[in-house]
Amino acid sequence: MTTDSKTTTTEKWVLVATILASSIAFIDSSALDVAASSLQTDLNISATQLLWVINSYTLMLAALILIGGSLGDHYGRKRVFMIGIGVFAAASLVCGLAQNVGVLIAARTVQGIGGALMVPGSLAILSASFSPERRGMAIGTWSTFSTLTTLMGPVLGGWLAEQGLWRVVFFINLPLAAFTLFVLATRVPESRDSTAAKQLDLPGALLVTLGLAGITYGFTEAPGLGFGHPRILFTLGGGILGLLAFVYVEMHSAHPMVPLKLFKSRTFSGTNALTLLLYAALGGLPFFFLLNLQKVQEYPADVAALTFLPLGILLAIMSRRMGRLVDQVGARLPLTIGPALAGVGFFLFALPGITSGPGSYFTTYFPAVVLLGIGMGITVAPLTTAVMGSAPAESSGTASGINNAVARTARVLAIAIFGAIALAAFKGTLESRTADLGLSEEARSSLSIEASKLADAVAPTGLDAAQTSAVEAAIDLAFIDTFRLLALISAGLAWGSAVLAWLIVDGRKSTETALT
Repeated sequence: MTTDSKTTTTEKWVLVATILASSIAFIDSSALDVAASSLQTDLNISATQLLWVINSYTLMLAALILIGGSLGDHYGRKRVFMIGIGVFAAASLVCGLAQNVGVLIAARTVQGIGGALMVPGSLAILSASFSPERRGMAIGTWSTFSTLTTLMGPVLGGWLAEQGLWRVVFFINLPLAAFTLFVLATRVPESRDSTAAKQLDLPGALLVTLGLAGITYGFTEAPGLGFGHPRILFTLGGGILGLLAFVYVEMHSAHPMVPLKLFKSRTFSGTNALTLLLYAALGGLPFFFLLNLQKVQEYPADVAALTFLPLGILLAIMSRRMGRLVDQVGARLPLTIGPALAGVGFFLFALPGITSGPGSYFTTYFPAVVLLGIGMGITVAPLTTAVMGSAPAESSGTASGINNAVARTARVLAIAIFGAIALAAFKGTLESRTADLGLSEEARSSLSIEASKLADAVAPTGLDAAQTSAVEAAIDLAFIDTFRLLALISAGLAWGSAVLAWLIVDGRKSTETALT
């Protein structure tokens, strides 16, 4: 076998390994959102506990993803990548076997640590394994399969949830991980960055993790304990101080995880601020939308999984055409129009009340999904191009990693803050809607406890048929009111990101910006 054929064969196996590993992460994340409703019912857990199941993974991934990339540069990208896959797979097994929510949350946390070691490795290994002239093709192939797995994840999760097999969402990772590890061990060469700083920014990693954890805990638990509770004040205050200390450490570190000098660029600062707001809306609302469909609108899980398919299709189609737009008109215009349209899409989610189920999808939620898809289709590729183009060439990888971490942090904060708002709004609205039903004090107390489950709440026992029916209707309507509030907040975040883009992002063409 010639050297060229060996190289080509190695490149094919690198593609296989990186695509499979990415698929594990994408499928697990997107499929679980759809299966969350079945998981909540099966384990009989509160909405707060469900939020922790989702957010414990995302929290660790967001906080540690940059240090995970640095570890690969230092100690070998393949080695760290394989460790991440192994940790992720082992945690997935525990998730699938978990019989109580405490074990599940702990395993999801470990999964996030594995993900932080695994996720940065895919593109790093691709970039190191392919020559510059073939690198674009490789990344394009990886992106195509990543998009497909992201689209298929909810469909798979919905079908499994409908069959009562939500645990398989975790078990499916095991054979994929085993084969990926075999390919990596036998077919993929090791690589590392010989120019990487000799020291890791461990203080920065610790502070950002503690900061995000404190804020996440505070907002997630506040609806039950109250914002004035000492524990909530301590964790929220500690989280804010942790993030401020993180910024201080990054300013004075010789080897910062987040080089703050990059934020001297107006475009880099503007695009990351836009990312934080827009991806908070995109990370928070879909989770509650899927709960709305399954718990209130009576969509089967497999049908609910298909509702966001138009968004994914539009994103895949439009992104290929929008990337070069920045070269022609600059970043400001698409990054203003795209989020503005996405905001209109979020607003449309707030309009329907209780619908007649899947049969009314095309006249209720479909227009919202389509407009959101068009807005995001206009935004995503120009956003990536603007982020990469606003940083020096030698810092492009770091710039991309920071923007990725900002997007994931936005989802962590959105799930926690949206969850706090949802629980408080739902409880208050439910009390208001049941105030005139003549419920006993015992029934009211029971219903107040049930409110912690959001739309999974059930009417108290001992009511007559008319009261039971009225309480069940009040639960559905209270959740609709809550969902509408979240949709309007999401619209405001999207419109805020559009305003930021117009005010902060450089309006010149990317070629002009690069020359100045």
